[in-house]
Amino acid sequence: MHQFTPTSPTEISNCFNGHALAWKRRPTLLDTCGCEGYWSQLKEPRTARQEEKVITYSQFEDAHPNNDRRLHSGPTEPDVSLTRPVCAFLGPLEVRTGGRTHTVGGNRQRTLLAALLVSPGRPLAAEQLYTELWGENPPPTFENSLQAHVYRLRRTLQQLAGPDGRAPELLTRSSGYVLELGDEETDAAAFRRLVGQARACARHTPDQALHLLDEALALWRGAPFQDVAQGPMSQSVALALEEEQLCAVEDKLWLEIQLADPVHSISELKRMRTIHPWRERLTEMLMLALYRTGRQAEAVETYNSTRQRLASELGMEPSLKLRQRLQQILNQAPSLDAAVPA
Repeated sequence: MHQFTPTSPTEISNCFNGHALAWKRRPTLLDTCGCEGYWSQLKEPRTARQEEKVITYSQFEDAHPNNDRRLHSGPTEPDVSLTRPVCAFLGPLEVRTGGRTHTVGGNRQRTLLAALLVSPGRPLAAEQLYTELWGENPPPTFENSLQAHVYRLRRTLQQLAGPDGRAPELLTRSSGYVLELGDEETDAAAFRRLVGQARACARHTPDQALHLLDEALALWRGAPFQDVAQGPMSQSVALALEEEQLCAVEDKLWLEIQLADPVHSISELKRMRTIHPWRERLTEMLMLALYRTGRQAEAVETYNSTRQRLASELGMEPSLKLRQRLQQILNQAPSLDAAVPA
């Protein structure tokens, strides 16, 4: 059964409007992924097909140098404004103003700010914030307590304004509370924009796409809302972002296989496949990298081990795409041969 997972601020707000849900703080043990300096909390998917529901990556397959594409001699720099957010939560929660980085003190203030960052520029009803802050057990004076936390957070943000007066502004509206912040003024928005740009140019300029993915992944400093006791809304956003990050790392590895010596990607693919055994895209990339380095037998064994594990633990067969990749390897299809990038 397909499980609906809200990803946009509007969907998340609609899901939790008027409902009181319990929350637990999530663990913050981090694993490196992609390459040194990239942090993530890589969680095992629930099914062997989860990645297929999240991302279609045919544009990255078309980034093969054998295809009739031109490679730019150098990447185009991304918009600088996208990599200098006012609020950052791909890791510990930070506010950046006047060239300085600030942390917000107080657990409740951080949780409140995290909830407002889920939907910047859009009001959140008080009932949603009650659930986010206290779950199913709000204090008897929860209305007054929320107003007090809003007042403290508003003063904190005002004090963090830089010389240009630039800082998030917490406003009260008839429909609730809203954090006046542009859609592009968070590191999560910058990450998504850069990944989107990479996918848009991957067919024609894969080298530029690889550069953009490096820029996007460099924004990650840890698990989303790492130092926040997360409520249901911020937790849902954190889970969605972690999945997006993992997909971006997969995109990066795919482009590296196409544009560089695939031997350099094999160890990282093996490591990630151990953490995420059900992500068949990792298995497919590992098979291809092994084949291109003259290790055809290992590529076939990689498929066989995946097939056996799927059958024994989930009662499933590998996807059609993975079976087709196996046949290409067995037939030594010319399309699998890597070319030297121009």
